[in-house]
Amino acid sequence: MRPSQWVKNGFVLAPLVFSANLTEPALVLRELLAFAVFCLSASGMYLWNDSLDWKADLIHPLKRTRPIPSGRLSTTVASAYGSLFLLVGISAAFALNQPTGLLLCSYVLLNFLYSLWLKHTAILDLMCIALGFVLRVMAGASAIQVEASHWLLMCTFLLALFLGIAKRRHEIITLAYDSAKHRRVLVNYNLPWLDQASTLLSGATVVAYALYTVSPETQLKFRTDKLIYTLPFVIYGILQYLHLVHTGPHTGNPTTALLKNRPLLGCIAAWVLACSLIIYMHRN
Repeated sequence: MRPSQWVKNGFVLAPLVFSANLTEPALVLRELLAFAVFCLSASGMYLWNDSLDWKADLIHPLKRTRPIPSGRLSTTVASAYGSLFLLVGISAAFALNQPTGLLLCSYVLLNFLYSLWLKHTAILDLMCIALGFVLRVMAGASAIQVEASHWLLMCTFLLALFLGIAKRRHEIITLAYDSAKHRRVLVNYNLPWLDQASTLLSGATVVAYALYTVSPETQLKFRTDKLIYTLPFVIYGILQYLHLVHTGPHTGNPTTALLKNRPLLGCIAAWVLACSLIIYMHRN
């Protein structure tokens, strides 16, 4: 079920903060329910994905220890529980409202297509990962019936694409000559291209966020022009992550980097706190 990966579903909560509804208990509860629904559904997808990929996972030094490739869990049991989690998750999403349910169905469909086909196609595999994060944000917005701004969706897509490229780089370095056996698409990537793409997307993410903070739309919505002061946190976070990708012991794994690296975790917490203070102080 990979509960450590549930941190990715934190993107579901972003619309709550940036719609200035963090002080509304009813909306906070709905957003937390949406977060839980995505965690349950993601776990169902992980069970299905591991059932399909267990032979390839035997090549990976870490993935080979997972329950299915290690033989501790049968593919039949995993698939059955995966189906149950997806059914419960989708039903709960529709109980919140129809748009959230449809967005979760889109997320599940995208992940099935990714597992069966799209993950073998260069660049499209990265785009699918990024789109999955965008769907999380859109579902979080629909759960509390607000509109996710195009700025939020764009920044999410660029950041997720950047993290996906870093993960591919990690897989190539970790697996070396066995990388293509574990993930077929890796034969279409090389380190120079991944490094160039990483540089491009990290810069694009910073610029997009900077433009978001100073846009007239943002200043009108939050009644302040002070959000630009959160930009240093974004720059530091991306630079710290790039440093991890190239020099750290947990290079390339976004979740591990977040949970193990205190400076990066502290930067994210400080960014959330700064954004909340600026947004909500000027709303009152």
